[in-house]
Amino acid sequence: MELDCEGDEASAWRFGAASPVLTAARSQSIRAMVYRVYDCLDRGDARPVAPLGHGDPAAFACFRTAPPATDAVAAAASSGVLNSYAPAAGLAEACSAVAALLSRELPYEVSPRDVVLTAGCNHAVEIMMTVLAAPGANVLLPRPGYPLYASRAALSGLEFRHFDLLPDKEWEVDLAGVAALADDNTVAMVIVSPNNPCGCVYSRHHLAQIAQTARKLGIMVISDEVYDHFAFGSKPFVPMGVFGEIAPVVTLGGISKRWMVPGWRLGWIAATDPNGILRKKKVMDSIIDYRGISVDPVTFVQVSTLSSC
Repeated sequence: MELDCEGDEASAWRFGAASPVLTAARSQSIRAMVYRVYDCLDRGDARPVAPLGHGDPAAFACFRTAPPATDAVAAAASSGVLNSYAPAAGLAEACSAVAALLSRELPYEVSPRDVVLTAGCNHAVEIMMTVLAAPGANVLLPRPGYPLYASRAALSGLEFRHFDLLPDKEWEVDLAGVAALADDNTVAMVIVSPNNPCGCVYSRHHLAQIAQTARKLGIMVISDEVYDHFAFGSKPFVPMGVFGEIAPVVTLGGISKRWMVPGWRLGWIAATDPNGILRKKKVMDSIIDYRGISVDPVTFVQVSTLSSC
């Protein structure tokens, strides 16, 4: 059957614009909004622009990664031996390096087989919001919060519910609110510490309370720790995985902020779960399955940045 393309030719074609879900998800994207603002700038105006809307330390000349890291990337890229695809979880030596890095601050050893490398921490968020999207499932997200979690959940058909962070308690989680939101279909809660956008760092005591709440509800904690080296003042950063004995924890991290190289696109998902519940429940298998059909982190970046962690 031929299409009648007379008149408005575009209207005759059966495909169309993005789905309403994608449009709504994009509307919550900080990056998309920043790019819209940049598109409105007068290119003939020589005044410098201070990029305050996007967490990119490399945009400022005073923030540069260590020369040995860039030298290692250059050497790895020119060697020719790292031009192939890597395994779904990432190169074994890179996974081992991340496991060792995380283990330094935990009361147990993280196994390299419990680490999956991703193309940045945003990719890790995408994976988690996808693998948890069973029919009827829901996830609890912080408010204020990083909008990517809600966007990725919406695109995956995963219901999300927002719990509040309490400004009068240094943006701690409203744990009573978490308990009230959860039901039998709740599978996880997300925390971000050090926090984006609030800047708070959760204390060891509060993290223990979060773990106890998650245990009572029978849910995992997804802990976004991409800002782990951005803790200033009297409160030190404490990884949520310290309390992995109480409730299973999935730790998300990456090199974008810590090493100031967001364009290198390397992150990770780690099961900081000494009881092995995430593996028994096949969560790690699902993560590997999704990695097998999604984008890969750059192979030579995996080795050159993580082998010296």
